[in-house]
Amino acid sequence: MTIVREGISLAELDAMAGRTFGSMVKAVVDVERGIIAVDAELHSDEEAALLEDGSEQGNLWGINLYPGVAGEDWIEFDSLINIRPWQDNRTRGVADPELRDRIRQVVGRLVTR
Repeated sequence: MTIVREGISLAELDAMAGRTFGSMVKAVVDVERGIIAVDAELHSDEEAALLEDGSEQGNLWGINLYPGVAGEDWIEFDSLINIRPWQDNRTRGVADPELRDRIRQVVGRLVTR
């Protein structure tokens, strides 16, 4: 598992995908700190690493990245850690469109395409 603070290439994500799920890399984004944990079998493992690193629970959102997919569809908003009734998010997705945009911004800043 890696916590990305400065940047990661699409080629690196593709290599990670090849070692685990084939075409996908699980990731957890801290929308406040602007960092991402990647390359673990479970979103909850990445979440735990970020919490240990100083992140706050309410700022962490699970996504899946598909390095081989072009356009916005390469980010999938789907994770069990996203089920948070206390934050008005009752599904595995991310209900708030502004929050999805913040996640895209963090990913876009850190992933070199």
